[in-house]
Amino acid sequence: MPKLHWDTKKVPEATAGEIELFCVAYPNGNGYPPPVSAHDPVNKVILGDNLKVMRALMDKYEGQIDLIYADPPFFTNRQYSARVGQGEDSRRPQDWQLEKGYQDDWPDLASYLDMLYPRLEMMYRLLAPDGTLYLHLDWHVNSYARILLDEIFSPERLLNEIIWIYHGPSPIKSAFNRKHDTILAYTKGKKYTFNANAVRQPYDPKTIKTFNSSPKAGFGKVPDLKRGKVPEDWWYYPVVARMHSERTGYPTQKPEALLERIILASSNPGDLIADFFCGSGTAAAVAEKLGRSYLAADSTWRAIHTTRKRLTNIGSKPFSILKETNINLPLREFEPDYTINFSGNTLNLVSQNITDVDYWEVDPDWKNKLFNSVGQALRPRKKRPINSNINLSSITLGKKQCVRLVDVKGNQLQTIVEIL
Repeated sequence: MPKLHWDTKKVPEATAGEIELFCVAYPNGNGYPPPVSAHDPVNKVILGDNLKVMRALMDKYEGQIDLIYADPPFFTNRQYSARVGQGEDSRRPQDWQLEKGYQDDWPDLASYLDMLYPRLEMMYRLLAPDGTLYLHLDWHVNSYARILLDEIFSPERLLNEIIWIYHGPSPIKSAFNRKHDTILAYTKGKKYTFNANAVRQPYDPKTIKTFNSSPKAGFGKVPDLKRGKVPEDWWYYPVVARMHSERTGYPTQKPEALLERIILASSNPGDLIADFFCGSGTAAAVAEKLGRSYLAADSTWRAIHTTRKRLTNIGSKPFSILKETNINLPLREFEPDYTINFSGNTLNLVSQNITDVDYWEVDPDWKNKLFNSVGQALRPRKKRPINSNINLSSITLGKKQCVRLVDVKGNQLQTIVEIL
């Protein structure tokens, strides 16, 4: 079988990153305090180089993950910014408040393939025998990736080449506008999960009318019009930029409907889903909503923070946040313009710069070790300040509370509150 070759091609034995538990989140207090047997939630969000992260997970998860969705950089040779402003006009990018998102720039194609190839190999190892990988790319490198996946999985394991189509403005005037992505779905074995009935969609009204009007339609084969049909391998979903209710501000965010179809089709309730390029956390959020467990990893703090906020916002079951031990996440002491007042079981954040606060949280029983996030407040998408109160009336408070805050630039601050 033909293989893709480039001069630096190799599958290095990735050095396992040392991963440490950074925080356990209990959105809105869900699941707190945990039973002793559940101190380490199955749902995990991990900050680190995903090659090292996957290698670190190998001992526990090799052959255990039911579905992997991978949305890596596309080899666009661009640097993407995250939108952190509120209530901005999407039609006026010159007015947007931006912070660093992620980089997708490479010296050459070989460098990009050096990144992608070993990670695809690692994903193959982590997949369960009946598991499925969905690799999401576009015209830049999808043809190279298909040859690599044929090499790793074998050509016979190609389940589908899915085309996601969408609309939107484009500056291209010398060619047809490029308005689709390619999603390559490969199964690890001959037996795999595919829930056709979970993703059926209604027939077009014209099709129903045709079958109702003539017994000869469909050459005498009449489908179950009420049950609907299994979708074709081309899907239309609007991009998130036009779906304001989902928008996180993270660049290249994918729509939830796209991930919902993938997860419903290729996993069952209780299955383990992984996304090692998690970005804005769409796969993890949809997995949570559909009753699946998840592993989500990314190399940037902006992605992990966005994913955490998103999971908190939907009231996720408890999840842990881990990071590579060599990654430093500075925790500065509260600045003078941030203070915490305590009244009853309610903490009140006071600041002249409240509009710059993106997220704040509290550990109600701080032991100077692991941070347990039990109460959280998130800055709303619309132009309103963040809730300055966190009520812990249903929580038994310890002698100390630890409060952490993240501003719109991603800086983390911390202070300790003591009950006198």
